[in-house]
Amino acid sequence: MRENIQEQVKEIKQSFRLLMDGQTAQSMREKGVEYKLNWGAAIPMLQEKAREIGKDYDLAIELWKADVRECKILATMIMPAEKMLPEIVDIWMEQTISQEIAEQAAFNLYQYLPFAAEKAFQWMASEKELYQLCGFHILTRLFMNKQKPNERGINEFIDQALAALQSPAISVRKAAMQCMIRFAELGLVYERMAKSALKSLNLELF
Repeated sequence: MRENIQEQVKEIKQSFRLLMDGQTAQSMREKGVEYKLNWGAAIPMLQEKAREIGKDYDLAIELWKADVRECKILATMIMPAEKMLPEIVDIWMEQTISQEIAEQAAFNLYQYLPFAAEKAFQWMASEKELYQLCGFHILTRLFMNKQKPNERGINEFIDQALAALQSPAISVRKAAMQCMIRFAELGLVYERMAKSALKSLNLELF
């Protein structure tokens, strides 16, 4: 079985040559996004590839190990959320080196984890920018799905969001504001809380 998975990984890597976009890859390098290998394949093409493969835990684990942009993104697309253990999530997060991978993982996988909210709150409180970014992206998706935090969660979210909105990292500030907007959309009471919180930083919701 192990050999079969390695063969699959090899075939998948070879298939990326057909999806190669040199301009995209070059643009990423110029922006400081470095992978051992980057074919510049478009996300819709990787989504199509993921649909062909289907959910596959073992294959996702092996794909993630490769320091190849497309392999890591594809891994987040085919990993079954219900099978992913918290310790594996922590390993993947530790090995996430770019904003793109953090965002793709949050969108494709982490938002669907049974313990998604727990990870989101944990990562929002981190001092690491990519962790914060990922945490806010997960929570944004949960709010969009009308998942409402309890009172303690509300207070913690607002505190972390206000701290993030003062971050020197533009990506973190944007993610926190987007999350605050989705929080406000949960209902009138939430909107009032968001507006009140933002007022303390002389910011407006809309």
